[in-house]
Amino acid sequence: MRQFGLIGRTLRHSFSQAYFTQKFAALGLENHHYELFELADIAELPALLAAHPHLEGLNVTVPYKELVMPYLDELTPTAARVGAVNVIQRRPDGRLIGHNTDYIGFRESLRRFYPLRGEEGRALVLGQGGAAKAIAVVLRDLDIPHQFATRNPLGDALSYDDLTPQLLSQIRLIINATPLGTFPNAEECPRLPYPALTPQHYLYDVVYNPAETLFMRKGLAAGAQVKNGFEMLRLQAEASWEIWND
Repeated sequence: MRQFGLIGRTLRHSFSQAYFTQKFAALGLENHHYELFELADIAELPALLAAHPHLEGLNVTVPYKELVMPYLDELTPTAARVGAVNVIQRRPDGRLIGHNTDYIGFRESLRRFYPLRGEEGRALVLGQGGAAKAIAVVLRDLDIPHQFATRNPLGDALSYDDLTPQLLSQIRLIINATPLGTFPNAEECPRLPYPALTPQHYLYDVVYNPAETLFMRKGLAAGAQVKNGFEMLRLQAEASWEIWND
């Protein structure tokens, strides 16, 4: 039996289990299983691994993408650059290798959505968690200048109070890298001066459930281009599968 799974704190609305279960069925892989492992604390990871000797790979979701790193034996260069891990590969010798496929998923998804680069393509990233870290590395690699904004800003990040209509007029891409708007709290959205949005703006929401978030609806009302996080999620899942079969 080959076993895979997802670790996180609350996994009731997980995409990953349904995705991989359907994938295994489509490929006729009857000896493959994908399970959800809710951990109250990341310190429970060693016990989980000991209890599941056939566990070959894990996806990692909030709030453990950064907290899991001290439990790993090695980080890939991309995971080290990002400073967060969303995929763990368990080698036959028991070594745990940390990967970041959020980077891959977001990079390829953004390339298909957003045409601007350089100063004219300046971006605003809402949030500073593990997903935001991967997004920031992608933006740097694609030559898209960016700033962070969050409720509790760190470093040179902005607060939501700093997000004035004048600032939004200098931004073309706004990325929601927070969980705001995720089902069942679908009527939540980041606090922005939405009337300042225009048809020249692009809004990317890493949230995929619901398919059209309140953040996206407000963008559409202003004529902006919008995209949700489903494609990013699917691309990072496929990258996970490639890693586990390497």
